[in-house]
Amino acid sequence: MNIYDLIILGAGPAGMSASIYASRYKINHIIIGNIFDGSVAKAHLIENWLGEKSIKGTDLMMKFNDHIKDFGTNLIVEDIVEIKEEENVEFGRNVFNIKTNNNKTYRSKSILIALGTKHRKLNIFGEEELLGKGVSYCAVCDGAFFKNKIVAVVGGSNSAAMASIMLSEHADKVYLIYRKKPLRCEPIMTDRIKENKKITILYNTNVTKVLGENRVKSIELDNEYDSSKEIKLDGLFIEAGSVPSASLVKELNVNVNDSGYIIINSNGATNIEGVYAAGDITNGSNGLRQIVTAVSEGAISATSIYKYLKEK
Repeated sequence: MNIYDLIILGAGPAGMSASIYASRYKINHIIIGNIFDGSVAKAHLIENWLGEKSIKGTDLMMKFNDHIKDFGTNLIVEDIVEIKEEENVEFGRNVFNIKTNNNKTYRSKSILIALGTKHRKLNIFGEEELLGKGVSYCAVCDGAFFKNKIVAVVGGSNSAAMASIMLSEHADKVYLIYRKKPLRCEPIMTDRIKENKKITILYNTNVTKVLGENRVKSIELDNEYDSSKEIKLDGLFIEAGSVPSASLVKELNVNVNDSGYIIINSNGATNIEGVYAAGDITNGSNGLRQIVTAVSEGAISATSIYKYLKEK
C-alpha cells in the first residue's frame, strides 16, 4: 500500500493553502474532504478577502479548487471515519492510517488536521425534530425556500448578521434574536441590519422552544416581545457559533484547550510528532477564525511539515 508523505484532512481554505505549498515543496500528498462542506462555501457573500470586493463563498472555494488542480493535487471526496497511528518497522517510526466511509484506508508519514468547525446547536425542544422542516443551520442553502415567509435567525456574530441580510432578500420579515446586547458582528454589518426595514433585532433574548408538528409554526422565547413569549414564523436559522470538529482525533491524544480547539505552536505542530493542525480547528491566530488566518496557518504548517520530513 502506498504511503504518502502527507495527508491533509479537510478541503477548506487551510487545507487548500497547505496543499499549494506542499505541491511547491514537492511533498507527495493528498487531500481528503469536500470543498462544499465548510463554512466558507456556505457563506452568502465574502467581502474581506483581499482582491475580491465581494464574492460568493462557493465561487471563492471553486477558485481555490482550480488552483490546487493546477498543481495536480489529488482531492479525495470521502468522509473520514477513523484516524489511527501505528508502528511501522520499515520506516522506523509510526505512520497514520486514515479510514474513510468507502472502507478505504490511506497511510501517511504525517498529517495536517484542517477539519474546521461545525455548527453549534441550541439543544432546545423541537430543534432536532424539526430539522429540515423549517429549522436550518445554513441560510445560503435553504433561504430561497422561505420566499414571502417569516423567519428568525439566532445569533449575534458576522454569520448571523449575514444570514439575516441574505434572508431579507427572500422573506417578508426577519427576526434577529441575540442573547446579549449589542451584536458582536462587525460595525458595518450592524449598520446594514439597522438600515434594513425587514429586520427586527431582539436583544437579551433566547429561543427556548421550536413549535410545530410537520413544519415549524412558531418559537417560544424567554422574554416577551410584543406582549407575548411566542412568535409565529415559518423558519428558524441557527447561527449560534461553532465548535471544533476534533472528535476524530481523540485517539491520537492530541492536546486541546478547554473549548476543544487543537493546541498548536507557532509552527502549526501539535504535541504528537508528525501531527499538525491549521485553520478554524486550532487555537492559533489569537482566535481570529477567518479565511485569511486559515490560509496563513495552512501555509505555515506545510512549510513546517516540509522541514520535518526533510529532517526525518
